Amino acid sequence: MDELLNLDWGAIGEATYDTLTMLGLSMVFTVLIGLPLGIILFLTSRGQLLEQPVVYALLSLVVNVLRSVPFVILMIMLIPFTRLVVGTSLGVSGSIPPLVIAAAPFFARLVETSLREVERGVVEAAQSMGATYWQIVSRVMLPEARPGLIAGATITAVTLVSYTAMSGVIGGGGLGDLAIRFGYQRFQTVVMIVTVLLLLVLVQILQSLGDRLVRKFQRK
Repeated sequence: MDELLNLDWGAIGEATYDTLTMLGLSMVFTVLIGLPLGIILFLTSRGQLLEQPVVYALLSLVVNVLRSVPFVILMIMLIPFTRLVVGTSLGVSGSIPPLVIAAAPFFARLVETSLREVERGVVEAAQSMGATYWQIVSRVMLPEARPGLIAGATITAVTLVSYTAMSGVIGGGGLGDLAIRFGYQRFQTVVMIVTVLLLLVLVQILQSLGDRLVRKFQRK
């Protein structure tokens, strides 16, 4: 109990805020990039509205390569790019680019999978009524796939929580950085336990919120 009382709760609160900032910003950019990318992957795949085997193969290759690189290694590889974009590879700002580059392809695949679950007959009905490709995507496919898209966004957000923790390895800030610098390097076990518990609570909140939204939009 004394160890808990003696903890620097101000530092823990600041680290929690940094983690939430990294999560929020990276999730916004992940959706802005991953959603269109997933739609393009789906539309250019075999048998779809804009079938383009070469385009699909190239995009699929890029997505698979980015998804296959472990996040810690990806962060180190992207240090020059991160410095070019945001001016630093440390702290919250330095964590955003690698987080987005790691998560956007992951989310794009989930978007593609969700769109594949839309019934073909619904799309064909829209085509028979003269709907344009944009109208089919925006007014038919995305609304029909909404529960799957929300579930995919939830999975991506939970994944990003673990990525933000790993960013602490190279000074990315947040709870991961706090756990490594104090919990691991200074052998402060209580700090490690508290940061892990906070991350678990955050994951639970995200998962519960995502599940509730999926149930809300899912057809009975």
